Amino acid sequence: MIRWCIFALLAVLNVSVAAQTWDPPIGHRVTYKTVDGRDLGMWIVEPKEMGAQDYAAKRPAVLLVHGGGWTNGAAGVHNEQAKAIAQHGAVAILLQYRLLPPNPHEEPRICVEDTKSAMRWLRAHAAKLHLDPNKIAAGGSSAGGYNAAYAAVGPGWDDPHDDLRISARPDALVLLNPALDIHYSAGMFHNDPKLSPMSYINKDVPPTLILSGSKDEVIHADLLRDYAQKLNAAGARCDLHIYPDQVHTFYRNEPYLSETNAQIIAFLHSLGFVAP
Repeated sequence: MIRWCIFALLAVLNVSVAAQTWDPPIGHRVTYKTVDGRDLGMWIVEPKEMGAQDYAAKRPAVLLVHGGGWTNGAAGVHNEQAKAIAQHGAVAILLQYRLLPPNPHEEPRICVEDTKSAMRWLRAHAAKLHLDPNKIAAGGSSAGGYNAAYAAVGPGWDDPHDDLRISARPDALVLLNPALDIHYSAGMFHNDPKLSPMSYINKDVPPTLILSGSKDEVIHADLLRDYAQKLNAAGARCDLHIYPDQVHTFYRNEPYLSETNAQIIAFLHSLGFVAP
């Protein structure tokens, strides 16, 4: 198994995120949980031009989780992905979650807890939101991709206030340069493979799309190839697209923004989540 250093992830992501100012998240905000007096929100992006029949229908949804090394980032990072998903008929949701302090020496437990809480909140409110509780995907970039992938396969890391009778497992995964192996022992995490989605490859992993670059120095392409090969060999579906000569977060800029959005829509269409 190929491992990557978590410090490299944090160093690159923190510099990258700190240098940018993100647009506010689009959509309308709702609070999905309150922790220590702080309201955590998600922004719901509805498909355009909906008629009464659309509100009566159960619609698929995609929860999008931003990256940033678990210490940075903002929900608006995935505004463009949310727009594309909503334009093709599904509900897109942009997630806010608790972040770790700079230079953390702790696991991203609270980040995963909040991601799983959001999935449960969406299913618990599916009737009110006109969602299909059996078609709620999750995805995100880098550390956010980790949160989504761990929610799909990893044990534990549940908020004790959640209703654990409600599943937090996404029905599909849409991952942009995702962190899938973080058990490298470098002073931040314990050297425990159980922290990584890579350790939970089996036939029941939800259908997965991975988009990344061949020159990504944070999330190595060979690790993603290894993951996809093992997942497909186990009997699950993993569609992997490695873009030549592209680096971390390449998908934010054209022409790759449009190209990766098209791949996301094609994948979701193949699962019956969106219109072509």
